[in-house]
Amino acid sequence: MRYRTLPGTDIDVSEVGFGVWTLSTGWWGDRSDDEAVALLRAALDRGVTTFDTADSYGNGRGETLLAKAFAGRRDQVVYATKFGYDFYNHDRPRGQRELPHDWSAAHIRFACEESLRRLKTDTIDVYQLHNPRMNAIRDDELFGTLDDLRAEGKIRAYGVALGPAIGWREEGVAAMRDRDVAMLQVIHNMLEQDPGRDFLPVADETGTGLFVRVPHSSGMLEGKYTPETTFPPNDHRSHRPRSWLVEGLQKIESLRFLTDERPHTLAQAALKWLLAEPSVMVTLPNIYSQEQLVEFAAAPDLPDLTPEDLGRISDLYARNFDVTPVEA
Repeated sequence: MRYRTLPGTDIDVSEVGFGVWTLSTGWWGDRSDDEAVALLRAALDRGVTTFDTADSYGNGRGETLLAKAFAGRRDQVVYATKFGYDFYNHDRPRGQRELPHDWSAAHIRFACEESLRRLKTDTIDVYQLHNPRMNAIRDDELFGTLDDLRAEGKIRAYGVALGPAIGWREEGVAAMRDRDVAMLQVIHNMLEQDPGRDFLPVADETGTGLFVRVPHSSGMLEGKYTPETTFPPNDHRSHRPRSWLVEGLQKIESLRFLTDERPHTLAQAALKWLLAEPSVMVTLPNIYSQEQLVEFAAAPDLPDLTPEDLGRISDLYARNFDVTPVEA
């Protein structure tokens, strides 16, 4: 494993992190607490030190799983969690619809204390706005409250996690340029580069670290899918259109040069592509099995992609990997 220091902080993060949503939300299959804790501990044993969750994942389950997994080892891990969704006073809507946000100072302080309690810790390393709209980015009181929490030692750094879907360019750019954020969490991968590639120069300009989730395009870049692949209704991937699977399988064929006579798997090459960017601090692959953990955690120590590799990928993306779009 390799580590990078979050800009403007003394927080060292692992180049491969662990998104706890895979264990706590049920979107990637159900896991018992014992199974989840075992996988989290195995991740730390392989050098993964950065764990990303949210207060709303499983109505707090993501945070309590971390507390169970790392009791007595808190000083070895970085907790990045999120706030903003008011699951305390609202039931979760059916399907993939969002809960209401509450960005008031009172709610932020309440949510922070609840997260500290569930994590069984005195401080949160990275505290993130969870999928904010522009009104939150422009809210001076909100960021003043975060500054106060940082001064009080409740949090060490704060940032913004964009979503829930790909996009949010204006919000991300405004957060990096207008607010004292240490990091921005975005969706970005070789197959889905917009608007992620627009964030990279702004991150370099402003000294902002990027956390990148969905680095494998919801598993496509793991190279395991076939035309017959299907997902259960409660699986996050079932909300992707059929065209995503059909076109994606064609696109990854043009990326096979990354694995021909090389030590990388396609999934590892996808992580190395992201880590070629100095502003990318942490990649957050979806880990829900020991096999994936072993594969992904090994990626940072493999040879870097060459400038020629990076240029070829850029050219392929510019021409849609020579794939003709199909109907959804």
